[in-house]
This record gives sequence, C-alpha cells and structure tokens, in this order.
Amino acid sequence: MDATVSARLKWLGAFAVGAVLLWVGWMLPALLTTLHVLLAIVLILIVLMQSASAADLAGAFGGAGSQTAFGPRSAATFLTKATVWCAAMFMLTSLSLALRQSRSYAGSSVLNRQPVAPVSQPAPPVHLPAAPPSAPVKH
Repeated sequence: MDATVSARLKWLGAFAVGAVLLWVGWMLPALLTTLHVLLAIVLILIVLMQSASAADLAGAFGGAGSQTAFGPRSAATFLTKATVWCAAMFMLTSLSLALRQSRSYAGSSVLNRQPVAPVSQPAPPVHLPAAPPSAPVKH
C-alpha cells in the first residue's frame, strides 16, 4: 500500500511541475510555444526509443500470445511513464495555446475591421483635347 501512495505522490508532483510550467507559459506566450515544441520533440524521441511489444504480423492484430486487444501488458518502465507525462503535457499545452489564441481574437471579425489607411478621393476625370470636327461624308 505504501508503494502505491509513493507512486501517486510522484505523479502528483510531476503534474504539479507541469501545471507550474503551464501557468508560467500562460503569462509568457513565447515560453508556452517553446515548451510545446520541446514537448513534441521529446515525445517523438521517447516513442521512437521504445521497443515494440509485439512487432510481428500477429501483434498488429492483437495476437501476441494473449487474448487482449493490444497484447500482454508489460511492466511500466521509465520510458512508458515519460511518454504518459509528455503526452498529457503536450495535450495541455495544445489546449492552452488554442485558448490563448482564441482570446486574442475574441470579438474580432474581418467585417468589423476598419481600413488601415483612409480611402483617398477618386482622381478627377482626365479631359482629353477635343478631336477636330471631321468633314461631312458625302454619299
């Protein structure tokens, strides 16, 4: 029982660190964007470093020696825990960026915008010199 409490406290601490990073990122949008890009890169690298649990053809359809849909469950390693944390933080930063972007454009519409420069008056019509009267045509 003591191990599960310890594990839950570790997860709580990890997500508390993530919440602080999100809060600081909310105050500094450039930091939030940078954190989002770094999480994406780290998540890609962590997923690529993991070994496949059932990489053969039968494993693609759940036949890895077990009746479960995705094969037998293995023990959670550091990489699987890091994948969960990075994926959760990536989703939260994505949501934060979307909310921050929607707030900056709230109430704005293309139809409500005023032109940047005032519209200039149209140029006066150009007066061309009168053409000389043509001689009457005789039939």
